[in-house]
Amino acid sequence: MNNLSLSSTAVLANGVKMPKVGLGVFKVEKEEELITAVKSAIEIGYRSIDTASIYGNEEWVGEAIRQSGINREELFITSKVWNSDQGYEAALKAFNTSLEKMGLEYLDLYLIHWPVEGKYTETWRALEDLYKEGKIKTIGVSNFQIRHLESLLKTAEIKPMINQIELHPKLAQTDLRAFAAKYDMHIEAWAPLMQGGLFENEILKKLAEKHGKSIAQIVLRWHLQNSIIVIPKSTKPHRIKENADLFDFELSQQDMELIDSLDEHLRVGPDPDNFDF
Repeated sequence: MNNLSLSSTAVLANGVKMPKVGLGVFKVEKEEELITAVKSAIEIGYRSIDTASIYGNEEWVGEAIRQSGINREELFITSKVWNSDQGYEAALKAFNTSLEKMGLEYLDLYLIHWPVEGKYTETWRALEDLYKEGKIKTIGVSNFQIRHLESLLKTAEIKPMINQIELHPKLAQTDLRAFAAKYDMHIEAWAPLMQGGLFENEILKKLAEKHGKSIAQIVLRWHLQNSIIVIPKSTKPHRIKENADLFDFELSQQDMELIDSLDEHLRVGPDPDNFDF
């Protein structure tokens, strides 16, 4: 039995189970590389694949799913509506385009990619309607700060089930995590490994030695023990496998506190409060 089949789903607000570890495909721009990566991940035991319309690789994700031979119902597929497609009608159209590109009948999760001021409320209404029609199993947002969530919750009929944000030990997002918890909203981390920016850290090196694991595995385990869903990106089969091998060890409270101490509010991606939409 592979690691990913062991107690590895989070139960979202509507009861849908989402794998705690998925494969991110951000900036995978070569068709063969992406198809190989997704097929390898599925073979290893991954069931969650995260893409977005702006990544330009939805068609290849769909092709990889078909080539894998796995039943669609076993997979959890995420995509996102891009900023230029926000607003009610535009978001509906963008969703249908994504679905067509992937050759799928539904998505498991659809996210608003960034909180475009003046548009995300109407975009959310489109997602709610698609959800009610059964075209999406769960709906959520990405890169939303507390103020964006507060604003959205004033008019939302359905609360976001996920907020996918940049999150790693150097950007622990503790306030945002606490806010999300109040509304039964799961946090999903993009750049959970800080795009490789943690691999020279001395504290993490020592913890990796202590547990006989890689730094990546230590950091991903920290996420899981904080109830954070992760989508580490890799195209190398051995790394994809390593990133899933997280369920046979546990970090102690002291280990967790050491990693917590690394937080310095440091971003590797854009700041949602100062993003050029």
